[in-house]
Amino acid sequence: MMIKTIIKKNKLSSLPVTLLASVFSCALISACGQADNNASEPAVAVETVESSAKKRLTASDLPHYLTRNIQDEVFYFVMPDRFHNGDVTNDQGSKTEPLSAGGFDPSHKGYYHGGDINGLQQKLPYLKNLGVSAIWMTPIMRNQAVQAGSAGYHGYWILDFNEIDPHLGSNEELKAFIDAAHQENIKVFFDIITNHTADVIKYSECHGEDGLQWLVENDTDCPFKSLAQLKAGDGYQTVIPAGQEQVKSPAWLNDPKYYHNQGDSDWEGESAVYGDFSGLDDVNTNDPFVVAGMTEIFKEVISEFKPDGFRIDTVKHVNIEFWQQFAPALVDHAKTEGIPEFFMFGEVYDPTSAFLSQFTTTGKMQSVLDFGFQSAAYQTLIAQKGTDVLAELFANDKDYLDADSSADQLVTFVGNHDMGRFAHMLQKSEHNYSAEQQAQRTLLAHALMYFSRGIPVIYYGAEQGFIGEGGDQASRQDMMPSKVASYNENTLLATDKTTADDNFDQTHSFYQTFADYADVVHKNHALRYGKTETLYQQSTPGIFAFTRTSEQQKIVVVVNTATTEQTVNLEIKSSQTKSLYSPNSLLNKASTNKGVGDKNNQGTVTAENYAQMSPTPLLRVNENSVTVTVPALSFAVYQID
Repeated sequence: MMIKTIIKKNKLSSLPVTLLASVFSCALISACGQADNNASEPAVAVETVESSAKKRLTASDLPHYLTRNIQDEVFYFVMPDRFHNGDVTNDQGSKTEPLSAGGFDPSHKGYYHGGDINGLQQKLPYLKNLGVSAIWMTPIMRNQAVQAGSAGYHGYWILDFNEIDPHLGSNEELKAFIDAAHQENIKVFFDIITNHTADVIKYSECHGEDGLQWLVENDTDCPFKSLAQLKAGDGYQTVIPAGQEQVKSPAWLNDPKYYHNQGDSDWEGESAVYGDFSGLDDVNTNDPFVVAGMTEIFKEVISEFKPDGFRIDTVKHVNIEFWQQFAPALVDHAKTEGIPEFFMFGEVYDPTSAFLSQFTTTGKMQSVLDFGFQSAAYQTLIAQKGTDVLAELFANDKDYLDADSSADQLVTFVGNHDMGRFAHMLQKSEHNYSAEQQAQRTLLAHALMYFSRGIPVIYYGAEQGFIGEGGDQASRQDMMPSKVASYNENTLLATDKTTADDNFDQTHSFYQTFADYADVVHKNHALRYGKTETLYQQSTPGIFAFTRTSEQQKIVVVVNTATTEQTVNLEIKSSQTKSLYSPNSLLNKASTNKGVGDKNNQGTVTAENYAQMSPTPLLRVNENSVTVTVPALSFAVYQID
């Protein structure tokens, strides 16, 4: 077994921290060979692949970005403001638009921190070496810089749909970044919003005649008015604060008649579609003029910037009829602009396939974020449910199948900027996981994401062991050295760094492992296009085995979610078996000294005792089956011929 070991000095102690980078199972041959020599079945050829002896594929090795299918991608989801500050002159935002100026306070987790488009461009080599082929950015159009005691660093408070937020750069700098990414054969996806704009429109009943007051006692919301109330004449009187009557672009967005104006959503019933999202102005997407106007806005964005696709925010809060017109129109327009593989996926915050799939079938969207996958990963690897949860997830993939979409194009993830990081979910779990266990389960969740159907998304910082302290602002740490005290108090997994340090470490063991995962995906057709069939499941933590079968390959993936070694016999005929990836029980990950990344000061692992904790999966090929033994919280990937 070829192991690269890097010894670092821990800031918190004199003990070594061992970072174990990419490991492909060379020991597997001897183990399997020995089993075969002792068996009566005919011998078969078993091959292995050594990652350290072969060049990893990057975006440059893939088909050209303009013609590359979405199923060939590995995504990196990044919040530009929290990534890297490439131009300090834009930190304070606009010099000409007061509503888009200021809000810069790198010590406050709810304000701008200085990251920008130039910073992203400077870090393209970092992303490319990670195996990333597509970058998805949080919204980048010009925001209202400050509202309700926080800033628009995240990009979801848009005033101007035609101009990049000046805190992030200029339109020309955005184009230069996209050109630079395309030169590396990396795609760029924008995060867009049609559901709402920044909070400009007020209601005199809640905000007074000038729109600057708060008149609702004992409540933080302006109560929602139903359609029945509106029909009966019980609605709100809109008011726009003086000086803000023409702050949105394009100009039609300044007219209150193009909004629902029904008060704040309570996230249930009709308010989920017609209500203001935490006060943000809810656009009336039922209005044909609005449908045409929003479609034209994003056609112009495609024409000017030539992005490769869109992630669409708050999709379930918009009437489905809007998507039926909007989505196909933009895909068709992109083709006329020379972007034949333009792709859009929506955020539908719901874990059930029956609900999610209606937006790709009835709603005519190409894809959605797979909250169902995230939920299944949580249940099996954090809540310790049985692996039959995963089997049920994939059994329901039929819900997505129609003439132009399938579950194979769902966009999969395990954590994000709203719900928080997977590592944090582990840390706060009632199961009281140690730092070592958090690392194992985090990496196993990502392995499942990479090697099962769908298009994997790395949430920025996961490759550096970021944990966070919750959702929303608490999950939006800086990759550049942070000045936020609450961020810097948190430990990271598999490193002695904190967010106070620069965290673009390409030797970090998580970074190395994710790069290996991407390499395996890029090199194996069935892991991108293969149909999924469950081979084995159980009602308790343990083995989940499935095949990915395409016209070129058949691959079997065996995952062990139990804390003990598990053996399973799979009914597969095979004359030749090749190990594509077989990590040890620590999933190639960093050892952790006591106190580093471990809220309970548990689980010391050092170079001295690591060898006793790193068994590799064993494979035995029988006449009509394959027997696999997988260590605790580990997995293996094999090609079956």
